[in-house]
Amino acid sequence: MALTIRHGSGIVCLCLTEERRKQLDLPMMVENNTSAYGTGFTVTIEAAEGVTTGVSAADRVTTVRAAIADGAKPSDLNRPGHVFPLRAQPGGVLTRGGHTEATIDLVTLAGFKPAGVLCELTNDDGTMARAPECIKFAQQHNMAVVTIEDLVAYRREHERKAS
Repeated sequence: MALTIRHGSGIVCLCLTEERRKQLDLPMMVENNTSAYGTGFTVTIEAAEGVTTGVSAADRVTTVRAAIADGAKPSDLNRPGHVFPLRAQPGGVLTRGGHTEATIDLVTLAGFKPAGVLCELTNDDGTMARAPECIKFAQQHNMAVVTIEDLVAYRREHERKAS
């Protein structure tokens, strides 16, 4: 999480399914989403227990863990907070080619529960990192790079084989 905050925009997002959003009783941030990409922001959250100011990397990890815990309930979270939940569209990247859906697809394909953290990578000058900078960052930190297009192609191929 510290790496994410240090090299990202600081806006730490927790990608969730609609089912989890409802389970946690997280209202959407706005009723009429007019953002360019239609990103499904809910109200922000903070763990109800185990955090101080909520802004530290450790506090944000505590918040994420509280939100994705088996049996998590609305009272486990305070609103507002320093973690930004995002609602993924059903069908993942085959429905909406967004970072939110890609995150859910990746963790699900890896065998984990459908929830994941994302934060957009920024350059030192504060601009958003694009593919060349993302690839360089990944190489420096021994990370793989997967594009949404890669994920769409993978899902289409594997779902075609399964049917």
